[in-house]
Amino acid sequence: MVAVSSRLSLAAETGVVFGQSELSVLSGGHHYKFTVEIAETYDQRARGLMFRKEMADHNGMLFFFEENRVVTMWMKNTYIPLDIIFIDQRGIIVHIAKSTVPHSLDVISSHEPVISVLELNAGVTNSLDIHVGDKVEHPFFAR
Repeated sequence: MVAVSSRLSLAAETGVVFGQSELSVLSGGHHYKFTVEIAETYDQRARGLMFRKEMADHNGMLFFFEENRVVTMWMKNTYIPLDIIFIDQRGIIVHIAKSTVPHSLDVISSHEPVISVLELNAGVTNSLDIHVGDKVEHPFFAR
C-alpha cells in the first residue's frame, strides 16, 4: 500500500501518472520477474525516476520509444543509483550501463538503436547475472 500511496502523491505533485506492468528477463535459463512502471509519453519519459528516494526490489521503470533509435539518458535529479538496460525491438538487451551515478549530467548512450530502456536498482544486473544478449519478455516486444 505504501508504494501505491507514494505513486499517487507523486502524481498529485507532478501531474505525471505511470501505468504498471509485469515483465521477465530471461538470463541463464532463469526467468526474473519485475513489476515496472511504464513511461511511454513524452512527459512520462522526461520525468522517469527523478526525485524518487527509493525503489522496491524487483521494481523498475520501462521506457518505450516511438521508433528504433540511439537513446541517451542522464541521471539529473535522480537520487537512486540505477542499472540502465537498453533493449532492441526484439526484446534483446544490447547494452547495460551499470550502477549509474545519481545526479550525474553525463550522457549515457545506448550506442546503437533501441526501442526501449529498462531501469532497475543498481547492482541487480550483477546479482542476477543479467547481461547483453539476454531477452526481456513483455507484450510491447511482441508487436
